[in-house]
Amino acid sequence: MKVFLNIKIYNVIVVLALIIVSTWQVEAKDISQTELLNLMVEDSQVVLLDVRTKAEFDKGHIAKAINISHDELESRIDELAQLKSRQIVIYCRSGRRAEVTRLFLEKNGFKQLDHLSGDFNAWTASELPVVTVK
Repeated sequence: MKVFLNIKIYNVIVVLALIIVSTWQVEAKDISQTELLNLMVEDSQVVLLDVRTKAEFDKGHIAKAINISHDELESRIDELAQLKSRQIVIYCRSGRRAEVTRLFLEKNGFKQLDHLSGDFNAWTASELPVVTVK
């Protein structure tokens, strides 16, 4: 009877552990414009990923941002492979493409993923510095 009870308890623990692990996801937090500016000054290792199109990026982007359009991400994932251990802050124009990108990167083993609150629209609305490509 004791052995049966111990096996039952063990099975319950295993099932609970599997449930916890299977629902454990990378939580991306929103980072405000002010937090990002501070982060860029304090931490030179932070990666800023702009997932808009090249044309959008060229018209204006945040300094030091890397541009990989969300629709090119799968074919260009190798460009980010060496950055898996670094904090990556993702942004697009309004948020939809950034979320698609976050989910894709999460599925590919990236752990430190954050999102710029308000994306590029909020950045420009706050009249923060923008770099253009001629």
